[in-house]
Amino acid sequence: MPNLHEKKCLACEGIGAALNDAAITDLIAKLNPTWQLSADKTSIKRRFDFKGFAKTIGFVNAVAWIASQENHHPDVQFGYNYCEVIFTTHALKGLSENDFICAAKVDLLLS
Repeated sequence: MPNLHEKKCLACEGIGAALNDAAITDLIAKLNPTWQLSADKTSIKRRFDFKGFAKTIGFVNAVAWIASQENHHPDVQFGYNYCEVIFTTHALKGLSENDFICAAKVDLLLS
């Protein structure tokens, strides 16, 4: 079975229902432990800290590239020296494997 970062996202429309608790627990364990599951289990979030604006923007651009390649787009909030990335599958009003695939690819940016 391929690692999450080796998989490709599927089109969100028509992929079924949001993941159940067991699937979420299994998939989040495969990510960097700093990813946080929202209280309602509909999104995952991670904060990244940087030394300066240029490094932050470089990271934001890399996240945008991943999102474009996978056609699965996070909410991104950033400032001078930080970036927060939030994944959810809006079409399902919850989490899909796509969220975890993209989070795993984002994790690779800093490994």
